[in-house]
Amino acid sequence: MRTEVQFTPEGNPRAFRDALGRFATGVTLVTCATPMGPMGFLANSFAAVSLDPALVLWSPAKASSRFAHFATAQHYAIHVLDAAHSEWLPRFGRGGAGFDGLSHEISAEGVPLITGALAQFDCVQHATHDGGDHLIVVGRVLRAAYRAGEPLVFSQGAYGRFASGI
Repeated sequence: MRTEVQFTPEGNPRAFRDALGRFATGVTLVTCATPMGPMGFLANSFAAVSLDPALVLWSPAKASSRFAHFATAQHYAIHVLDAAHSEWLPRFGRGGAGFDGLSHEISAEGVPLITGALAQFDCVQHATHDGGDHLIVVGRVLRAAYRAGEPLVFSQGAYGRFASGI
């Protein structure tokens, strides 16, 4: 017998979050240059918007201490993380070491780029939209690259890997 939890998001925000968690997402690291040096932001809110023009979006939380840097960044890069990058989660989480001691390159626009991502999208800010407690940031893709590998995924409050084949 199937048990289903029904609720209203306003009356039960935890249940709403748990329901959203049933949708598995990839994990990305968004990077930009700041006056304090390179900065990274872990996000699972990445999505394709348009093929022509090439547009993608992501949504940083307004409560994040890094929010202002990413909300105003004219150029940034979105890196789709490989399952092998799971050790970077604490590095780019709250209070983590970030880019300290991490090898990286700098794009023509001055954006820090990590090596080994499954996919990379170098973007210029196209538009921003209010999204409640998040900002929806739409970027026009200037350059992109990808490689084979297993993506790092997030579902139901946990990180894991995806391997094809049912």
